[in-house]
Amino acid sequence: MKQLYKKYNSFVGIKLKEKYNENNFLDNLKLILNDKKNLLKLNQYDLKILDYVKKDLFSSGTSERPKFNLTPNVVKEIQSLNLDQTPKYLVHRYRYEIHPQLRISDDFPPYLQIEPTSICNYRCVFCYQTDNKFNKRSSGHMGHMSLDTFKILIDQAEGNVEFISLASRGEPLLCPDFIKMLDYTRDKFFNLKINTNASLLDEEMSHAILKSGVKTLVFSADAADSSLYSKLRVNGKLDKIVKNIKNFQKIKKKNYSDSKIITRVSGVKVNDQQNLENMEKYWGDMVDQVAFVEYLPWENVYESGYSKIQTPCSDLWRRMFVWWDGKVNPCDIDYKSELSVGDIKNTNISKLWQSNEYNNLRKLHESKLRKNLSPCNKCVLV
Repeated sequence: MKQLYKKYNSFVGIKLKEKYNENNFLDNLKLILNDKKNLLKLNQYDLKILDYVKKDLFSSGTSERPKFNLTPNVVKEIQSLNLDQTPKYLVHRYRYEIHPQLRISDDFPPYLQIEPTSICNYRCVFCYQTDNKFNKRSSGHMGHMSLDTFKILIDQAEGNVEFISLASRGEPLLCPDFIKMLDYTRDKFFNLKINTNASLLDEEMSHAILKSGVKTLVFSADAADSSLYSKLRVNGKLDKIVKNIKNFQKIKKKNYSDSKIITRVSGVKVNDQQNLENMEKYWGDMVDQVAFVEYLPWENVYESGYSKIQTPCSDLWRRMFVWWDGKVNPCDIDYKSELSVGDIKNTNISKLWQSNEYNNLRKLHESKLRKNLSPCNKCVLV
């Protein structure tokens, strides 16, 4: 059987409600980046990276480095920023996109994925929540992050990591302190993202999200009809999700008309019954973007066959995962933490990112020895 190499969270397809003129956007972007007033917050390292960004975006010459491009969804993020935030955002976006390809790990991860809770009210067929050795309270994997642990993370990340996701193995809105967490993150990051199944998106939560400065709100939904939705997202009801999302948009329009939050319905493409055009027709009036991401065998990599892939995994240079209990992991496909590199309660983000444990994982992958690591030897992610 032909081996399929999967890139992390790669879109099978994405539809945006608002279009833009690429030439006009780039002309305006060039003016912003050439205005020295907008560069005052950049250090020498940032300015060096920004030079690479400008060469890739505005010059037709070739480079030995991978080329940095702006996808439509990234353009939408840039348009939500103040002018003086744009250069710094591009520096961090470059670190996220290009540094993993160059195998560069500087002081902090480009992206921090924080898990408010590992508990979920769904049992999606493609998710590790279907693993009964994981989803039980008695397994030791289930729990909610304390507000104190969350504040430690945010304090360390502020000014150092600009891309934050509040989600991982569980449904974040289930965390009892989630609204307090949102309040603590207010206006601290260029892109604060939430991934939610929207089942708990009530009026109070909608106000909390819209007040918080969250930049991207992703509703996880995979179908345009209730029957298929319920088959894929077990325990979920499509009519409830639709009602919650529509109510969120009403609250936004009435009370937060100046909000620049980006809303997206994002599904996992697992079968031929799912169709992006149908998804756009169904969801397009409710959100700004509709997308499918590649399916990966999340549900139980530990029982998968050996993949024989030797290509290094980009996540080792792209993002750090922090579980509810403070445990740090290099990815969430390893949802049982066999590769954990430490605990945020004992050391800080930067030291963990540059630790011997993390660097040893990177070296093994670079040496084409991921076959010696479990579950990397069964994973298809590159």
